[in-house]
Amino acid sequence: MANYSGKSSSAEKTEVRLVVAGDPGTGKTSLILAVQNDSVPQQVVSVLPTTRLPDDFYPDRVPVTIVDTSSSLENRNKLAQELKLADAVVLTYACDQPETLDRLTTFWLPELRKLEVRVPVIVVGCKLDAREDTQVSLEQVMSPIMQKFREIETCIECSARNMIQIPEVFYYAQKAVVHPTGPLFDQETQSLKPRCVRALKRIFIICDQDRDGTLSDAELNDFQVKCFNAPLQPAEIVGVKKVVQEKMSEGVSDRGLTLTGFLFLHALFIEKGRLETTWTVLRKFGYDNEIKLRDDLVSVSFKRAPDQSVELTNEAIEFLKGIFCLFDLDGDGALRPAELDDLFSTAPESPWNESPYKDAAETTVVGGLSLDGFLSKWSLMTLLEPAKSLANLIYLGYTGDSASALRLTRRRKLDRKKQQSERNVFQCFVFGPTKAGKSALLNSFLGRPFAESYSPTTTQRFAANVVEQVGRTTLILREIPEDEVKPLLSSKESLSACDVAVFVHDSSDEQSWKRAKEMLIDVASNGEASGFEVPCLIVAAKEDLDSYPTAIQDSVRVCRDMGIEAPIPISNKMADLNNVFSKIINAAERPHLSIPETEAGRSRKQYRHLVNRSLMFVSVGAAVAVVGLAAYRVYAARKSSSS
Repeated sequence: MANYSGKSSSAEKTEVRLVVAGDPGTGKTSLILAVQNDSVPQQVVSVLPTTRLPDDFYPDRVPVTIVDTSSSLENRNKLAQELKLADAVVLTYACDQPETLDRLTTFWLPELRKLEVRVPVIVVGCKLDAREDTQVSLEQVMSPIMQKFREIETCIECSARNMIQIPEVFYYAQKAVVHPTGPLFDQETQSLKPRCVRALKRIFIICDQDRDGTLSDAELNDFQVKCFNAPLQPAEIVGVKKVVQEKMSEGVSDRGLTLTGFLFLHALFIEKGRLETTWTVLRKFGYDNEIKLRDDLVSVSFKRAPDQSVELTNEAIEFLKGIFCLFDLDGDGALRPAELDDLFSTAPESPWNESPYKDAAETTVVGGLSLDGFLSKWSLMTLLEPAKSLANLIYLGYTGDSASALRLTRRRKLDRKKQQSERNVFQCFVFGPTKAGKSALLNSFLGRPFAESYSPTTTQRFAANVVEQVGRTTLILREIPEDEVKPLLSSKESLSACDVAVFVHDSSDEQSWKRAKEMLIDVASNGEASGFEVPCLIVAAKEDLDSYPTAIQDSVRVCRDMGIEAPIPISNKMADLNNVFSKIINAAERPHLSIPETEAGRSRKQYRHLVNRSLMFVSVGAAVAVVGLAAYRVYAARKSSSS
């Protein structure tokens, strides 16, 4: 792409702040004066006020502000403050003073790390005209330093007195901010970074309109026009493919430029210092400086109340089913880890490599993900992080907007009034004391074998799966560790996202039931106080052990008194689950039932009922009095007229 250049976008950067630092006498102030005035006066002040270059000084038209600094001890705090505000640091040494070069590695570069200044560094050798030893090249001097300090973006020598490479110093500094190397290229391995490769692969697929795995001459030209507003001449296209073929034969086929060749070209541009080329391409396709799609492209437009949730639309689900089939290369009805990695190879990274998604769905014996498991993970991600879900849909090739991909559910308060829920995805909070069997319940839900050894859950954990009812409903279980219950309930809106609360206790342990009962009362009280009341179910786990009679009797009595269903006995060890997951779905679908009522809540309700009745009697009495008064006035008027 010989014409692969042009004015590039500066993405989110509207101004670049450069801070010039270095030892005294290395030429900092003269360097700034030279770029500002094209000359240096005989008398130079010690520190200049902040300087701003004209907006059109460089091709990117991004304004540059240059901050001069003093390295004296009394100004050390101010220097540290300025360095922390910098977009890039211009670090100077004097070519005629070798000791100032040594100070870069003994003080300045370690100091930047100590201050946690994580921005590009441009090392500038000033006073080039005064250097005596001309035999040693800049590359020889700086190569070992750059190996040790990877934050150095580039090195350059200049002379303010003779106006040698003065504008170039600040051009490279501005370019390091507007078109940074770090996100694109690994200097150590001399290769494109994984996230850059993934973004370019997605761009290649988008531009490969006939889906034949190559960019034809016409597709290559369309790509050039989209990114650089200028077509490629036929001779230029031939030239581009020739360059690629000479270096990498698999980069070109008889149909056009392959993905391998496309990636090679970008690596070549970066190696030659033409980072603006790759950045222009990335930004034309919506990427920011972290090589993720810009927030405005993946924002979820609708506002939601605390008790509303977000689900995938049928359109998005059908798209995901198609993607699943496309990447299930062996046709076994499951995505193996390698197939899943390939599926997400156009996203910045796989969104499911870490918790809460990593182990949240049922897998096959060899670690494959069925279609139900695949869609369940998407439902979980959409529930927890709608914008992340939308972004990954787009990375996979979805072309719709948030309105076509995501739907906002009805408020849970309204569901209770209407006595039914229209949700397709329900979230169930699983409460219970330590060793009650919460984790075992989640593992059973995901088809995992019972574990004899106990492993405590220290953080909230999720399990998502499809439950076959009249239709296909996704249930998400959220395990709440015992020590996180109080912090959770400290928030007024803590239960707003909950469709059903389940309280698991060890039926062979009286203390386990007492603790579960306390949690039930706390949750019920929170719901009554906040208005986010939720259906509650009690699960008596470990039915394979000898039950504690008192606990059974008390749990039945508590259910009766609070107006909820009797405890559901299960044994995860014996795989006897008593249709517990279907019962959870039934409770969620009829959210006006199974809502526990505490004594305090019942008293408040009775009081409100009494007040309302009193107000009603007062209203009726007032109405009778008004009617009586009107009748009296009619009677009095008639009597007056007859007399």
